[in-house]
Amino acid sequence: MTTPCSTTTPPGPARFLLLGDSHAGCVGRAARQAHLPFVGGPVGSGRDFLGPFLGTGDGAGDGGPVFRDAAVGRLVGEFLEQLGGCGFAGLEVPLVCTFGLSAHTVATRQNWDLHRDRHGAVPERFLRSGLFADLVRASVRGALAFYGRTAALGLRVLAVMPPQRVPGMSDPAVFFAAQDVIGAALSDRGVELIDLRARVTDGSGYQRPVFCQPDDTIHGNLAFGRLVVAELLDAGL
Repeated sequence: MTTPCSTTTPPGPARFLLLGDSHAGCVGRAARQAHLPFVGGPVGSGRDFLGPFLGTGDGAGDGGPVFRDAAVGRLVGEFLEQLGGCGFAGLEVPLVCTFGLSAHTVATRQNWDLHRDRHGAVPERFLRSGLFADLVRASVRGALAFYGRTAALGLRVLAVMPPQRVPGMSDPAVFFAAQDVIGAALSDRGVELIDLRARVTDGSGYQRPVFCQPDDTIHGNLAFGRLVVAELLDAGL
């Protein structure tokens, strides 16, 4: 588990709660620069929020999600205290989240070697199959369980689609197909998607350098975060 950290803004009427992996970092930085008050920040790595990461309890008895990792649970609890101390069930601001959207981890090359053809590629027909969708949903079942809990509580949740960056460890075809499956699964759970792909990519579908964190193979930069914040404002946050 990656050491959690907070990018919470100074005191003020928070407009949203931000929870996620490292992809949430540029969103928090952009919100701070725009003087948009929020509470939260990255609480772990992308891999931490794919498989099961929730405990079996229900928070304060309100049906809210409980995190297995004690450090994450404490930090999220501190965020919720800043927002009134009523747990997830009493959350009165939208939740902006990146859990489950570490598509480059899902697309790790060796995970898909069994499905490659004799040319070493993962066939397009497999990427469109129900089996592929089932495998992807299984790989992010922890995140889907979290979003199922937030949906049951009636929370407004907005999830940020990942930067369109594929590191060498990941299969590009799997990355692009997997994020569509994940996005659809989130939409089925009432999550609103912040999807910047049409605005930040070139003709190849990859993120343009102007929106990429330098000396880094997966993250968006502050310019990318600013676009996310603009979308959040357009969505009423």
